[in-house]
Amino acid sequence: MAWRQLFLISCLSAVVLLSILREGTAVSVGTRRLAGQEVQEGVEEKIFMQESDALNFLKKRGKWSPRSREKVNAEKRLKLQADELWREHHEEQRNEFENFVEEQNDEHAERSREAIEQWRQWHNDGLYPSYLYNRHHI
Repeated sequence: MAWRQLFLISCLSAVVLLSILREGTAVSVGTRRLAGQEVQEGVEEKIFMQESDALNFLKKRGKWSPRSREKVNAEKRLKLQADELWREHHEEQRNEFENFVEEQNDEHAERSREAIEQWRQWHNDGLYPSYLYNRHHI
């Protein structure tokens, strides 16, 4: 029974909240529309231009001067050089790290081999193969 009352109260509060929010947005949208209409009339005059002006603008944008082309090509060359330097730097860093890791692995293998050799010398009783590993338990 308690869950029904809780459900009913939550539904009722949701309906009241939605109705209040809907009224608030209707008022705010209405004022914005009135203000927006006044602004839009002035904006339309500024945004739209004559067809001939638009064509002239597009024609001017289509023509490239030789200097601007040279500038663009120079920028492309600089970017390619920067990319190449970046690539070389990272390749060098990667090679140095790989060499470092290889040296570390070699040193570890050498230390491990020496430790195993010392252990074998210490535990060697003169028999081959080692007696410790070939004992048979009765």
